[in-house]
Amino acid sequence: MKTKSLIESFNYAVSGIMYTLKTERNMRIHFIMAGLATLLSLFFDFTRGELLLLFFTITFVLMAEMFNTAIEKTVDLITEEFRPLARLAKDIAAGAVLIAALNSLVVGYLLFFHRLNPYTNLVLFKIKKSPIHLTFVALTLVIILTIGLKAKFYKGRGTHFQGGAVSGHAAISFCVATIIAFIANNMLVSTLSYFIAFLVGESRIEGRIHTIFEVVSGALLGILVGILVFQIIG
Repeated sequence: MKTKSLIESFNYAVSGIMYTLKTERNMRIHFIMAGLATLLSLFFDFTRGELLLLFFTITFVLMAEMFNTAIEKTVDLITEEFRPLARLAKDIAAGAVLIAALNSLVVGYLLFFHRLNPYTNLVLFKIKKSPIHLTFVALTLVIILTIGLKAKFYKGRGTHFQGGAVSGHAAISFCVATIIAFIANNMLVSTLSYFIAFLVGESRIEGRIHTIFEVVSGALLGILVGILVFQIIG
């Protein structure tokens, strides 16, 4: 019963993210910028602290936008009439998003400006080749793209967490298999990795959570992102 409740909690949480992403233009802008910032981080020699600062900033902005949306919907639920306090609540929530966005600009300036300086252009081509960094970025991009595709093409069948237009489980598992194949450089290990990923995808079809097309789409997404990050960029 506890497991079911945990899964339901994930479903509700993911549905909230999807709703905000589909209905709020600013959320979509933040989401795209988050993906671009994550991808751009591959081209710079960031320290672990700088990476933490970047991802905390991204999380802060997305959370602020979601809180703002939640407050707006709560106010609309209580009253549809114009009331000064209702407007004030929405303005304060919007102000919180503005502060988060301004903070992200400051962080972006501090992290990227000196690296984009004409005197340090060579840094732009010094790619961080750490397998840990590449793996983290690849998985982050897969998750961002999966959520974006689910929000764009979701047709109301099942839930966002258990269903949707693209299998997130297949995307992540095949991305991990691709990463293992690049790092291990061993045919047996690579084959076993893809076999496990295949079993994950098959279980999603067997459980009637995803169609074959959705699982194949997720698998291709994971493989392509893995190849992009490790082969083309790394």
